[in-house]
Amino acid sequence: MIWPATFAARLESWNLLRDRCQNLPLESALDEINQWWFNAPWRPYYLHWDDQPSWPDPWQLLSDNVYCDVARGLGIVYTISMLDRKDMADTMLVLTEPGTNLVLVAKEKYILNWEVDTVVNTFTKVKIKRQYQQDQII
Repeated sequence: MIWPATFAARLESWNLLRDRCQNLPLESALDEINQWWFNAPWRPYYLHWDDQPSWPDPWQLLSDNVYCDVARGLGIVYTISMLDRKDMADTMLVLTEPGTNLVLVAKEKYILNWEVDTVVNTFTKVKIKRQYQQDQII
């Protein structure tokens, strides 16, 4: 996928992503979401954990069109939140001990925002420094 160049095209593409993921099995939906957000143009240090109260809403995030690891994780959480699926209701954005920004789903069984083509399926616990539950972000 080529990342949409205009805000309107990004909104349309994001809507199509959510439509596709609404009825997919959990792992397939998470994989689609993860891959879509990994196509976003990456730039370091756009958002910071200490600035959480001023993080952009999903529409501003897509309008700004700048994505560090925190912003990409935030976009993943926004997407999952808007799907409103019970099997994704425990989604969290976390900062781990080595400084990695991840999205954890299904009691930490699935890890997103790790690699472009991989939704890690594991029961390995990650060492969390900071976290925001899905309902704390939306």
